[in-house]
Amino acid sequence: MFDSLSDRLNDTFDRLRGKGKLTEADITSAMRDIRMALLEADVNFKVVKEFVAKTKERCMTAEVMESLSPAQNVVKIVLDELTEMLGSTESKLVFSNRIPNVIILVGLQGSGKTTAAVKLAYLLKKQGRSPLLAACDVYRPAAADQLATLGGEIGVPVFRGDGAHPVDIAKGAIQEAVDHLRDVVIVDTAGRLQIDEQMMQEAVDIKKAVKPDQVLMVVDAMTGQDIVNVVSTFAERTDFDGVIISKLDGDARGGGALSVRQVTGKPIKFVSMGEKPDSLEPFYPDRMAKRILGMGDVVGIIEKAQEAADAEQLEAAERMLREGFTMNDMLDQMKAVKKMGGMKGILGMLPGGQRALNQMGGNLDEGIFDKNEAIIMSMTKEERLRPSIINGQRRARIARGAGVTPTEVNSLMKQWGEMNKMMGRMRTMANQAQAGGKKGKKGKKGKKMRMPNIPGLDAMGLGGMGGLGTGGPKSDMDLLRQMEAQMRNKK
Repeated sequence: MFDSLSDRLNDTFDRLRGKGKLTEADITSAMRDIRMALLEADVNFKVVKEFVAKTKERCMTAEVMESLSPAQNVVKIVLDELTEMLGSTESKLVFSNRIPNVIILVGLQGSGKTTAAVKLAYLLKKQGRSPLLAACDVYRPAAADQLATLGGEIGVPVFRGDGAHPVDIAKGAIQEAVDHLRDVVIVDTAGRLQIDEQMMQEAVDIKKAVKPDQVLMVVDAMTGQDIVNVVSTFAERTDFDGVIISKLDGDARGGGALSVRQVTGKPIKFVSMGEKPDSLEPFYPDRMAKRILGMGDVVGIIEKAQEAADAEQLEAAERMLREGFTMNDMLDQMKAVKKMGGMKGILGMLPGGQRALNQMGGNLDEGIFDKNEAIIMSMTKEERLRPSIINGQRRARIARGAGVTPTEVNSLMKQWGEMNKMMGRMRTMANQAQAGGKKGKKGKKGKKMRMPNIPGLDAMGLGGMGGLGTGGPKSDMDLLRQMEAQMRNKK
């Protein structure tokens, strides 16, 4: 996602940071590099021209040129302008009080409308709504079958109306939703390989017939410069309310998507970052701008961690404090990392992480999770609960069962040992805190004790993020803060 653009911009900023004081020539050169980077990333040339002009004007002020850290000020200005170009603030779906709410998806064939409809249904279902999908694409072979199959996988019903006109199918879907108490209808319309009058008129007719609450256009991030002409035509004929950008993870450039908001004035509401049903994400302009500039999206990581956490994990965190860390706990943490998008997805959201990935050629071996899972699954129930009993003979047997070498089993055992030691130290802290609470708050105050990370992700190569894979920052981290406060009161 925006790999080449991010690399080019960061190279430009690195050159600026190497200068103690910036001259007008330095700013001009940097703006030229930024302009070329945006154009090569397929951002519309009119958008680039306006962006560079505004950015250069702000950078040339005395406040920037004469500051103690002019390069940092330039980066801040580029971030501000990029955020504004992407829409400034999040644009949420707007629902009315009527039942059902109707959302129509429009766009060209191949843009990902059908999968976007399913992903949106999955997202709304997670939010507590009861969506119904309407298969109004009667031209593409097996389009209704595809929607029915994908809808069945996420537990969302599909209204087909085989043989009927698309307008009648849309109307029938609304009646179906009323009859079965479904509060949202998502209409998947037909597309074409290119814009034509029949497609546009059909979209207009469906909109007139069902009076939707939202019309969303699905655009392929890999469309390139032509994306501007496509969204402009749809904006004129259907007056859509927002954009879903699909396949954003499939193109290293993706700059055409950056032009949508500026050209049409329509906000980007969602982006699709993968093929799975849960890969549709709300679009946050400020977070996306930071990720493009290599600043990461730590807030997004925390939100993913909170989403991955559940009641069972909270109970597991408390049990680990009491009884220690088992191989079953390690397996659960690996699954939590996968739910958060895997190590590659998490690293890409860390400051400088995307650049590090690019330097590695975009490759990060996620297979280590599968290998470690195979090792754990080759253990007996008793070995998983009490890994300390695993001796050399058992390790050799486990290695044969998992199809790995004893060295790889030893590596996993070492990780478990580090985690278990950390859990033991935390258990000691908890006991001391509990004892301190019974004795009262008398005594001298000691030095503040540094709060350790909960073992897990840091032992898997994600240092400084411990705890995100277990109970999340609102559970076990709060517990640690309480323990730390009790320790200070004790002293």
